[in-house]
Amino acid sequence: MTDALLIIGAYLLGSISSAIIVCRIMGLPDPRTQGSNNPGATNVKRIGGNKAAAITLLGDMLKGLVPVLLAHLLSVDALTFALTAMAAFLGHLYPVFFGFKGGKGVATALGVQFGLHWMIGGGVALVWLFMAKVMKISSLAALVSMALAPVFVWLVWPAQELIIMQILMTLILIWRHRSNIHNLLSGQEDKISNSADEET
Repeated sequence: MTDALLIIGAYLLGSISSAIIVCRIMGLPDPRTQGSNNPGATNVKRIGGNKAAAITLLGDMLKGLVPVLLAHLLSVDALTFALTAMAAFLGHLYPVFFGFKGGKGVATALGVQFGLHWMIGGGVALVWLFMAKVMKISSLAALVSMALAPVFVWLVWPAQELIIMQILMTLILIWRHRSNIHNLLSGQEDKISNSADEET
């Protein structure tokens, strides 16, 4: 029963859209109707600036971090860890409170990874920062860092359930970024300085 409540709670927490709530509180337009129409931190930055985007980013990360930290406190098994992490992630992508239309999941996935182990989250974050600095394309940095995430999980916490969870999470992230991939292949993806596609 505890495991089931943890997983359901993770999905419901993930379903709370940081972008929409931040925009409402700050008197900004609904991010689903402005810019790229995506409820993610990058689109919030486009609408309301750096402060609103930073709060949104933090909120999205906490949605992944908090349920996984709670799973640690409850000392659940690896399968429950994996299901809790995936539930929080899917809640962000398909929020029950907002018509199942959410963001792309990078920030929430990173929160999950930091929740599993700081070395996993730190490794993914360092790859993102390196790629972002060198290539200056947010979507490419997200795709590369998340593609390597299963490797970090395998190195730090090689439980089969967690590795499979991270592989599935990575594949879903890649699918959610299919428009970005198309733009990358055609050379039309914007740089970080004027990014037109949201990554969270």
